[in-house]
Amino acid sequence: MFKKTLILLSAVTFFINNVAFADIKFWTTETQPARMAKQEDMAKAFEAKTGIAVEVIPIDEKELGKRATAAAAAGDLPDVIYHTLQYVLPWAEAGILDVDANNDVVKELGKKTFAPGALNMAKKGTKIAAVPVDGWTQMIVYRKDLFKKAGLEPPTSYENIVKAVEALSSDDMFGFVAATKTDENFMSQVLEHVLLANGVNVVKKGGVQNQGWKLKRALEFYKTIAKASPEGELYWKQSRELYFAGKTPMIIWSPFIMDELAGLRDSAPPTINNDPTSSELASKTGFITNFSGPGNKKGAAWADVRYFGITADADTDEAKQFIMYSMDEGYTSTLSIAPEGKFPVRRGNSTDPEAFTKAWSKLPVGVDRKAALTDLYSADVINNIVAGLDTASRWGVKEGELSRASKIINSQFLNRITRLYIDDQIDVDEAVDMINTALKQFN
Repeated sequence: MFKKTLILLSAVTFFINNVAFADIKFWTTETQPARMAKQEDMAKAFEAKTGIAVEVIPIDEKELGKRATAAAAAGDLPDVIYHTLQYVLPWAEAGILDVDANNDVVKELGKKTFAPGALNMAKKGTKIAAVPVDGWTQMIVYRKDLFKKAGLEPPTSYENIVKAVEALSSDDMFGFVAATKTDENFMSQVLEHVLLANGVNVVKKGGVQNQGWKLKRALEFYKTIAKASPEGELYWKQSRELYFAGKTPMIIWSPFIMDELAGLRDSAPPTINNDPTSSELASKTGFITNFSGPGNKKGAAWADVRYFGITADADTDEAKQFIMYSMDEGYTSTLSIAPEGKFPVRRGNSTDPEAFTKAWSKLPVGVDRKAALTDLYSADVINNIVAGLDTASRWGVKEGELSRASKIINSQFLNRITRLYIDDQIDVDEAVDMINTALKQFN
C-alpha cells in the first residue's frame, strides 16, 4: 500500500512539474500591489484567450541583474522578463536574451508601429534585441501663458531658453530652477539631457570620448540656467515646489509631474492659487521633450525605456504569444499599469497608426483623484510628449557602451565639476580639462 502511494505521489508530482514547465514564467519589476494586481488580471485574460497560464513573479529592480545572471547559470531563466534599457545589450551579449525571437516579435508587430528611438536603443547589429514596451522622456516644463504674453518662442533650444530666462527673470520670478545638488541622481539625469541636446557624448566604441567645444558650450548654457536659479542645493523637490507656486517659468522634470500639476495628488498640490485640487496650472503648462543646442540642430530627448525580453531558456512560441498579446490586444491594459509614466512606444497598428496613443491618452491618471490626460491637456501637448520617444537617446546605447556610460554618470564627477564652474571656482576651459582627465580613468 505504501509503495502504491509513493508511485501515485510520484506520478502526481511529475504531472504537476510538467504542467508548471509548460506555463510561462514572467518576471516583472512592477512590484507595487496595485500594479501586480493589474498584471495578474492581464495574465488571466491571456490565459482565457490562449489556454496558456502565466506565472507573474515580482522581482525587485535592484535585484534583477543578479537574479538573471544566477538563473542563466542554472539554466532556469523565466520565459519573459520586463526590464530596463541598461540590460538589453549586455544580456544580448551574454546570451540571456533570445535576440532572434525578440526581433521576430518586433517584425511581426511591425517596426514602423514603434517609436524609432526605442528601437534604436535596443539594436544589436541589424536586429532588435528586446521588444520595447513603454517609456518616458524627461521634459522641459514651462508656462506657455507667460511665454505667449512675452512674445517668446517655446523652449526648444538653448537660444530660446536663454532668451526666456532673460525676459522672465524678476524679483518675483526665478528664470529657471536648474539641478545643482551634486549627489542627487536628478542632477545627473538633467545634466545628461542638457549635454545630449548639444551633441555631447562621453563614450565611443571601446572607450571614452575626448571633449571639446560642444561640452564647453553646454556647460556655459548650464551655468546660465543655474545662475537664474535660487541659491543652494537644488534638486527635484525645489524645482517642483517653485514651479507649483508660480515662482519660475521653466524647470526640467519627468512626466510623473503631469497628474500633480492638475491637482490630483494631495501630497504634492499646486500652490499657484488657493485651491490645491485646481487644474489651472496644468492648463497653463507646456512640455518640450526634444530640445537642441548649437552643436546638435536635431536635438535630443533623454529617455527611460522598458522592454520585454524573451530569454534563452524560454518556451519560445508561448513567450512570443504572450508578448504579442501584451503589445497588441492587451496593450492598453499594459499601459494602464501606470499611464503617467508609461508612454506608448507602439503608437498604433495596421488599422489605425495612432490607436494606442489615443487609447493611452484617455486612461485615468492621478492618486487621490483621477482624470484622463485628454481632460487635462490638449492633443498637441499629448502628441508632443509622446513624440519625444522618436528621438530618445542615452549615452552609450548606440555604441554598446551603456555600462561604461552608467559608471561615468554614477561616479558624479560631471556634477561636481559642473558645480565648481557654476560657483565660479574654475573657468569653463578648466572644467572641460578636468572632465577629460576624469574620463580617462574609464578607458
